[in-house]
Amino acid sequence: MQEDIAQRISDYLDANRERQIEFLAALVQTPADNPPGDCAGHGDVTGKLLEALGFEVTRDPVPQGICERHSMQSATNLIARVKLGEGPTIAFNAHGDAVRPGDGWNFDPYGAEVRDGYMYGRGVAVSKSDIATYAFAIRALAELKDPPKGILELHVTYDEEAGGYIGPKRILAEGLSRPDFAICPGFSYDVITGHDGVLHLEVTVNGKSAHAAWPDTGYDALRATTVVLEALYQHREGYRSIHSSVPGIDSPTLVVGLIKGGINSNVVPDSVTFRLDRRVIPEEKLADVEASLKAVIERAVAGFPGISVNISTPIAADPLAPTPESNQMAAVISRLASEIFGSTVGTTGVPLYTDARHYAAKGIPTVLYGTGPKDPLDANVHRANERIKVSDLRLATEVVARFTYDWLSGQRK
Repeated sequence: MQEDIAQRISDYLDANRERQIEFLAALVQTPADNPPGDCAGHGDVTGKLLEALGFEVTRDPVPQGICERHSMQSATNLIARVKLGEGPTIAFNAHGDAVRPGDGWNFDPYGAEVRDGYMYGRGVAVSKSDIATYAFAIRALAELKDPPKGILELHVTYDEEAGGYIGPKRILAEGLSRPDFAICPGFSYDVITGHDGVLHLEVTVNGKSAHAAWPDTGYDALRATTVVLEALYQHREGYRSIHSSVPGIDSPTLVVGLIKGGINSNVVPDSVTFRLDRRVIPEEKLADVEASLKAVIERAVAGFPGISVNISTPIAADPLAPTPESNQMAAVISRLASEIFGSTVGTTGVPLYTDARHYAAKGIPTVLYGTGPKDPLDANVHRANERIKVSDLRLATEVVARFTYDWLSGQRK
């Protein structure tokens, strides 16, 4: 990048520092808790804020029935565009929904209070800060007299906590956007090139109730369930020998996190339902993992007379695997972030799953980078007192702006 271009980007961000902080504060001060997922109001506020910045904003109100099928009440997707000329389209996706605040806060969860260099509030780190990061990075380029050629889009969606199916997946499936590259929310001190997928299975073991005085007249669903659980835990032991080649991701995991069933202590349980979470590393295929788990469960109940099992799949999210082009994007971001932050910013993977997978599933080279600390625990993600360092917001925005300039200008080394 030419030195004067880098300086002009920096000057714009310095001149608009307070405006960016106020923009982020307005996003935090507008609740978008998911659940319950009544997020259309936040989309309205965000759309107006983006239009005030000079974006052309397309609104996609998600039909009520579709929202309800994905356990949400309302959502309006936003596509904010700036056309800098004929060239590739880069999509920046960030979500405005966030988990409920919960207890234990020392700050108003919707106050966006800044104290000792940190802004506090629900969603400030995940990922309202990235809406502000991407918006002002795009504006910094749009204000250049000689901007790079291309189309820059900010996709603001509201169902990350529900899987991204009516947000990013819908935008791409409906042809509302056809990006060539994508950047999704991340943190400032690492570029994420891969992440786990996840499979949730809900398993119901069915038997027949009976009085506890005559237990042999029933079929004990809980007894059968204990055998199923033991088979799953034994199966999990084999994961220790499976390792991902993506740094930051190790072995697959399996957790049974929810279980319920039975009628009363004096009744043979007629039904037990449990739900498991299986993390899928980038080298695995989701369909193979699902088939393997179902086989374990079905074999475990095969020897029990009067017992049947139903298995549903509430969540099936593919992993994100690095590609040569996404690794190239990450290398450019790493170089610029290391320069701007004054410390080594490398590439890694994470055992979480994100909306980035929807872009990658369409063959779009995708990486994750945005505002936040090296350790997500420092941001109190999904905990009380969620926060970001305000200086990280400014610096990460510069990284994104300079990367975008270089990438569109063909400076990809």
